Amino acid sequence: MSTIFGKIVDGEIPAHVVYEDETTLAFLDVNPLARGHTLVIPKVEYPRLTDVPPEEAADLYATIHRVVGAVQRAVDADGATVGFNDGAAAGQEVEHVHCHVVPRHAGDGGGPLHDVMGQAADVPDEEFGEIAEGIAAEL
Repeated sequence: MSTIFGKIVDGEIPAHVVYEDETTLAFLDVNPLARGHTLVIPKVEYPRLTDVPPEEAADLYATIHRVVGAVQRAVDADGATVGFNDGAAAGQEVEHVHCHVVPRHAGDGGGPLHDVMGQAADVPDEEFGEIAEGIAAEL
């Protein structure tokens, strides 16, 4: 495997692993946004979310589901921000699908995911139907 995460899966790079099963791995982020910030990855290197086969995506979500509560309990967090950066334009720095589980505490100043963009997009009301139809057609 070629990415840093692949090297963690292969045991070439050490990590603080918190969970592992046949298809997924969860470990602490070495550049944490908060104490307990954990990454959950499929063991196979897939660059983008749409590259992950459905059965492995189900495994990935099952691990995320399991890890979120454990992280919150372990660091006494009030909540968690859970998300993916899918593609370089979205801030993905490692081309291996990974989910961030970032513990959150009341008053931590982190804000909601909407803060990532700074402000809401100016989408005219009449475009919502057209956009929805376009997405539905792609599904």
